[in-house]
Amino acid sequence: MRRIFEPILAGATLRDRMLACAGGLTGIAFTSFIASWFLNDSAILPIIVAPMGASAVLVFAVPASPLAQPWPVIGGNAISAFTGVLCAHLFGSPHVAAGFAVGLAILAMSLTRSLHPPGGAAALTAVIGGETIGALGYSFAFLPVAFNAICLVLVGVLYHRISGHKYPHHLRSIEAQAIPQREPTSPHPDDIEAALRDLGETFDIGKEDLELIVRQVEFHAARRRSETTHREFLSSRKAR
Repeated sequence: MRRIFEPILAGATLRDRMLACAGGLTGIAFTSFIASWFLNDSAILPIIVAPMGASAVLVFAVPASPLAQPWPVIGGNAISAFTGVLCAHLFGSPHVAAGFAVGLAILAMSLTRSLHPPGGAAALTAVIGGETIGALGYSFAFLPVAFNAICLVLVGVLYHRISGHKYPHHLRSIEAQAIPQREPTSPHPDDIEAALRDLGETFDIGKEDLELIVRQVEFHAARRRSETTHREFLSSRKAR
């Protein structure tokens, strides 16, 4: 039963979860406020769109994720919304339009290196959003979707700077002396690439970050073996 409440993300702590909670609150509140101020309470345009809630989860809960970086957040939402509007115009059936909107949004995001799960919701919103969204046409992708996404990213950058996280994510630099020299048997980046191909799955982590984790595991494993050997040596001397 206790395992149910354990974090599913590696490295997640209670402090990080609380910061994510406060970040989501801050991000959505400020995004909504900025949009309201900019749009001057327009009766036509929605102030904030639902996919921003999902984007906020990524930006504030997993800021190191490749899916949560500024370009995926902004580009993924805007490109997907544009794709959704296009499908709504091309297909008469809302069921067909909805399916094509999400499917083509995934393709478009993948090709533009802007894969962002909430983009699927942005594409779907463009199809099923009703007369208000339909009346906006292709401008829906820019205002409010892209505008909302830009605001959310800017709030995310400021919030994470204050809370001590790096966003946008950059690969951590670790002092050279903390990383042991690679042995011939140590994993090479090509080995990591091959292992990922063998597994046939997509993981929510960059290959550079994965390589850094492997290198640090090597370092701690080597240090543990060294400490164990040293303790065994001291024990054998005392036994004599």
